[in-house]
Amino acid sequence: MLKSVVGVILAFIAVASGGCESKDSSIKLTIATVNNDDMAVMKSLSADFEQENPGIHLKWVILEANVLRQRVTTDVATEAGQFDVVTIGNYEVPIWAKQGWLKRIDDLPADYDLDDLLEPVRESVSYRGEVFALPFYAESAMTFYRTDLFAKAGLQMPDRPTYADIARLAVKLNDPAHQQYGICLRGKPGWGENMAFVTALVHAFGGQWFDPQWHVTIDSPPWHRAIGYYSDLLRTAGPPGATSNGFNENLVLFASGHCAMWIDATVAASLLYNAKQTQIAGRVSYAAMPTGEDVEAPTWLWSWDLAVPAASKHAEAAMKFVAWATSKHYIRLVAQARGWISVPPGTRYSTYSASEYQRAAPFSGFVRAAIDTADRPSQVLPPRPNEGVQFVAIPEFQGIGTQVGQLMAATLSGEMSVDAALKESQATTQRTMRQAGYAR
Repeated sequence: MLKSVVGVILAFIAVASGGCESKDSSIKLTIATVNNDDMAVMKSLSADFEQENPGIHLKWVILEANVLRQRVTTDVATEAGQFDVVTIGNYEVPIWAKQGWLKRIDDLPADYDLDDLLEPVRESVSYRGEVFALPFYAESAMTFYRTDLFAKAGLQMPDRPTYADIARLAVKLNDPAHQQYGICLRGKPGWGENMAFVTALVHAFGGQWFDPQWHVTIDSPPWHRAIGYYSDLLRTAGPPGATSNGFNENLVLFASGHCAMWIDATVAASLLYNAKQTQIAGRVSYAAMPTGEDVEAPTWLWSWDLAVPAASKHAEAAMKFVAWATSKHYIRLVAQARGWISVPPGTRYSTYSASEYQRAAPFSGFVRAAIDTADRPSQVLPPRPNEGVQFVAIPEFQGIGTQVGQLMAATLSGEMSVDAALKESQATTQRTMRQAGYAR
């Protein structure tokens, strides 16, 4: 009798457990991503993924870049497990992989074709030969300019401008009475906002963050020349409130006709050449990123990548999404829904070899060449101990860059002189580096 009762109870538990498992079998993936147009397209097309994977549902957390970086870093470093998929840059990937914070990318679908990823981009999301994130899009940098405004003023943009050329042209094209400004540049403080441009600018002027022995070199003649140039140019020929303008804000200003020139990420080209996205399509062209004192222009390599934190509770499902959103299939999906001009750039050889993309994106050859040649040692003098043109590839840079970014923004608002900002930047960075054990 007892055995039969126990059997009934166990059977009931089994049925109940089975029912609960069935009820809870759906998985909710929480995806943290940045608030830009390409990510908005990914979200809008993600129903395709949910239809292919009916047991997986997506929850989106879309944040401004500085906020995203802070929240994702905190979540991943503390293993809180709030996010199943995170959008991070090629700065974070090798550093976080070394810390054991990311799942290694493996068991990709047979048709994913990892070898189709552009080699410099694939290497930038790898650690010790293993891939730890997949690139959603990648970029270098270029100079955008308004052909109609140049023609009206009788000016010509050199194919390879110098920063002296840019300053001369910006002053001539500046017309604040009509809300037309000579140039837009990143001024919003943040290691991935204003300091992405500032670090590249400093390299062009012959400067570095550190010498080969990791001694801080901020309070130096190249930095003074670079930041003096940056501050003077934006205060003379830039829009008001430049310290509020990062990539997204400058994109809006340029696309709505308020800037004659803009130096920034190549990813913006697909938006600026898209008649559905901007008022100035057909009136914009591009040139190389300007040179300073170096023979070659230092161009950056950045990618927004999708990774799975080690603490994700749904790692298998998260890997499925990461593979889907960075696949050839997804690129075709975007091309069908939004046109080839809108596909995520900078990631796949097959994208750049597609005749449809070449016709839709006249800048495609330039962008691929800029990515292929980005961050070469010959582009940056004197020698440096680190990788990265728009960042320094050490864990401490996130904090250092953010702090120095605030001080650089203060030179634009007039709160600090260039000399004072650089002296304080030197002192605060030296303290951080000593505490981290880099230099004594």
